[in-house]
Amino acid sequence: MARSGLRDGRAVLAAPAGGVPLEVAASYRARTRGLLGRDGIEGAMLLTPAASVHTFRMRFAIDVAYLDRDFRVLAVRTMRPNRLGLPRPRARHVLEAEAGAMAAWGLVPGVRAAPRGPGVPPAPAR
Repeated sequence: MARSGLRDGRAVLAAPAGGVPLEVAASYRARTRGLLGRDGIEGAMLLTPAASVHTFRMRFAIDVAYLDRDFRVLAVRTMRPNRLGLPRPRARHVLEAEAGAMAAWGLVPGVRAAPRGPGVPPAPAR
C-alpha cells in the first residue's frame, strides 16, 4: 500500500460532471507502467504518489491534472507523446486521461477530484 493509503485497482473519480471510471496506480510497478503500451484509456488513471509525468513511448496525447494531498486540482495540462512534464510543487498525485477529457469532466484548478471505491480510504475530515 502506498503512503497515501491508496492501493492499485479500480475506483470512481468524483468529478464535477459525474463519476469517471478510475484506475489507481499506487505501487512502484503500476506507476512505472502507467499508460505505456496502450492505445487509449476508458476514464482516467491516478498515479500516487507522483509530482510529474512523461509521455515517452506513448501512442496518444493525454491531459494531466496535478493534484495536491487533498485531491484538489493545482493545474491541468495537455501533453503530446514524447514530452517530459516538469515537477509541480505541492503535487502529490497525478491524474491522466485522454486529451480533452478533463475539460469535459469539469476538472479545472481549484476543483476537488477525489477517488471513491474499494482500496480508497475515506477522505480525512478537514
